[in-house]
Amino acid sequence: MPVPGPSPAQSSLPAAAARFGAHGHGRGADAVTVGRPALPTGPALPFGPAAARTSHSTPAASPVPGGAPGGDLVAEPARGAAAATATPNPALERIMRGPSGVGTEGLFFFTPHRARPAAPAPEATVPPPAAEGRPIPGLYHHPVPEPDPARVAEVSRRIKRWAVDEVEAYPPEWEDQFDGFSVGRYMVACHPDAPTVDHLMIATRLMVAENVVDDCYCEDHGGSPVGLGGRLLLAHTALDPVHTTAEYEPAWAETLLSDAPRRSYRSAMEYFTRAATPSQADRFRHDMARLHMGYLAEAAWAETKYVPEVSEYLAMRQFNNFRPCPTITDTVGGYELPAELHAMPAMQRVIALAGNATTISNDLYSYTKELESPGMHLNLPVVIAEREGLSDKEAYLKAVEVHNDLMHAFEAAAAELAVSCPDPRVVRFLRGVAVWVDGNHYWHQTNTYRYNLPDFW
Repeated sequence: MPVPGPSPAQSSLPAAAARFGAHGHGRGADAVTVGRPALPTGPALPFGPAAARTSHSTPAASPVPGGAPGGDLVAEPARGAAAATATPNPALERIMRGPSGVGTEGLFFFTPHRARPAAPAPEATVPPPAAEGRPIPGLYHHPVPEPDPARVAEVSRRIKRWAVDEVEAYPPEWEDQFDGFSVGRYMVACHPDAPTVDHLMIATRLMVAENVVDDCYCEDHGGSPVGLGGRLLLAHTALDPVHTTAEYEPAWAETLLSDAPRRSYRSAMEYFTRAATPSQADRFRHDMARLHMGYLAEAAWAETKYVPEVSEYLAMRQFNNFRPCPTITDTVGGYELPAELHAMPAMQRVIALAGNATTISNDLYSYTKELESPGMHLNLPVVIAEREGLSDKEAYLKAVEVHNDLMHAFEAAAAELAVSCPDPRVVRFLRGVAVWVDGNHYWHQTNTYRYNLPDFW
């Protein structure tokens, strides 16, 4: 029986799954599709009467079994699938695209007779310029289709209004850098399965907030390893609130508005928790704590001028990496991977490998940019050259091999999990993480404002 409508966009998993000769079949499940999240127009301070009103005035979206009633909450269609690199085994391909048959309609984003693509807002009528750039020669990756230009334009418009007006994260003199980041194209490429622009904005705010913290506390705009731990801890309380006494809570809450990083974290997290379940929110907080721990390790090495062993550097990069981004793929997709499935060791390995591979890809694309910055900036090619006595070119090409090994390990682990646990929610989440990995590479490749490749070929 044919699948009732397209599944979320995917790229690398079917090809990887073809290497495992299993005969899995999609299982029916009591899964549900969540409608458009109830999002606030502006977050309130997390204390006092205003906080109480905020926490109850807009209820979280309720699950809607079997799809949205009346079509009002119907998701827009996914925007095409990225190219696969091999012909998958038919049984595995069936697992990767999900179940079919009676009772499975609610597991998909839309069905053809209900789909209603949203018209772009008037401000989103002019698409951004075509993407440029070339991939790193020899880097294992999967091409993706150009992101939907109407969505890119609308997300770009909304996120700039949020960053500049709502949280005052960027002064006018940084506007060109904000535009050059191309975060709208980035998030639309990474989340082609997002049901609505509101869902895309959840990821986009968090991405911008994380970069504001990185820039202002760690790197480009006044960042320093000196005192970083105290700054990061207080910023983290914008994600994971402090529970203290009535006397001291107001003083803490006021600090959440004291600088751009904390304002950005606080606001982005408020929007996120309105759309996420408590389990999803706690998962994200945990991954952000991992990220901040990685920041601190790198800062400690910078303070002591220590160049880590390659194995130590790779351990640090498992924490200071993109992991918080793919871990929210189900929230942005409008559904939930239950906590017991997300916590499986096999799933944790997949997510860790996805973060590790994409972070090494970042090391490679940002290599020349970081060499031009003052001081010694640690990245994998620099560490390999220093610790293994290789030339810059040899070290860079070896780092490409490390990335490729991580990508193959990610795809193999994801395919094995899809076969061993063919729960449609697991498969859907794995597909979303794989698409995020490919979209992340696409953004690095095409963002010639930020990145250019070394002359090693």
